[in-house]
Amino acid sequence: MIYYCATQRKILQMNETLYNRWAVESVKEALSIWRSVFIAGVRQCGKTTLTRQLDVEGEIRSLDDSALLDIANEDPAGFVKRPSGKTMIVDEVQKAPKLLPEIKRILDADNTKGQYILTGSADLKTLPAVTESLAGRMGTIRLRPLAKGEIDGRSPIFLERAFSEDFPSTVDGFDKAAILETAFIGGYPETLGLQQRAKRQWFKAYLDALLLHDIRKLMDVRAYVVLRKMMEAMLARSSKFFTENELTGALQIKHETFVRFLAILKTLYLIDEVPPWQESDYGDIGKRSKFIAADTGMIASVLKWDIGEVTLDSDRSGKVVESWVYNQIAPLLDINPDYSISQYRDSRKREIDFIVESDDGNILGIEVKCGSAVGKGDFAHLAWFRDNLAGQRKFIGIVLYTGSHTLPFGKQLYAVPMGAICT
Repeated sequence: MIYYCATQRKILQMNETLYNRWAVESVKEALSIWRSVFIAGVRQCGKTTLTRQLDVEGEIRSLDDSALLDIANEDPAGFVKRPSGKTMIVDEVQKAPKLLPEIKRILDADNTKGQYILTGSADLKTLPAVTESLAGRMGTIRLRPLAKGEIDGRSPIFLERAFSEDFPSTVDGFDKAAILETAFIGGYPETLGLQQRAKRQWFKAYLDALLLHDIRKLMDVRAYVVLRKMMEAMLARSSKFFTENELTGALQIKHETFVRFLAILKTLYLIDEVPPWQESDYGDIGKRSKFIAADTGMIASVLKWDIGEVTLDSDRSGKVVESWVYNQIAPLLDINPDYSISQYRDSRKREIDFIVESDDGNILGIEVKCGSAVGKGDFAHLAWFRDNLAGQRKFIGIVLYTGSHTLPFGKQLYAVPMGAICT
């Protein structure tokens, strides 16, 4: 058992880099609203470290500790007892589903806010062994690998500025080479500063442990090699549309296996699904989702991409840059429930990479362009969407490109330096 307070937090800061996570204030707010809070996110993204930034006096019990895990499974009721007025933090709670009914029992008897902070690297709603969701008693906050803005100590203000059409006039230092270098670095805290060879070794061990060890304890998965190949195939297609037949044919797997393995990768937060925008009766709108990897550093490392080769390959550079843009925007959505994200594609080959909507109905269309040159033709789909589908709602269309200057291209259409999303 480990107790910590503000004093111990200072000691921890001296021993490791403690990034100012954007989600901290969201977790603090959730603790004032909910009796328990679940911090969810992919393994090694910094969930436990985030709890040290909360200034919460309490007890941490990590189920990565095999002895504590045994106790949790043998005596779940005793395990979750906490001192009055204290907050208990249970790390990797999905490893001991028996704890959740006991926590529910305690929460039902006491409506005090902020009693428990649970962290987990799997979506509790989708795990077969989890029979209690704590619905109505628990708020959930998603945490991801570090965004570039978090690494640099910036504030999460891009979406607010975009909807206000308040773009920086100039952003330097984010040309194509710099964006690709940043994307190859990714956002896993432990891999920052590692050379590419070491990073590849880290990700290999990481996925081996996650897919081989953790999955077998959570779900009945025996075809590890196939699951690993599917993971690699999804990384190679991050941000690009593909058909199920394309993937099942390449991997020689059945429809049922594809559906199940895709659900597993989403459950572990390794892959995100971006749904299609369908708020119109326009008949040509597509209904296929887009899937994006949780981290571009993982893409580059697992697929053993060479940055020089990717720079000259428009397909791969386009995929990794678009995925990187999503990895920067998604954390902004996690801390602000007033926004939602989707993507647009129709049968007439019109596409918009991302559509962000605010609760008041305003729409931000985002196109990602890997090059530094931008012209009127790059805004064709955004302008069409504005004129034909946005209706009376305010529509702002931007092309994120690797140039330095914000440039107007018509009514509420702008070319915006890609670096604006993280500065």
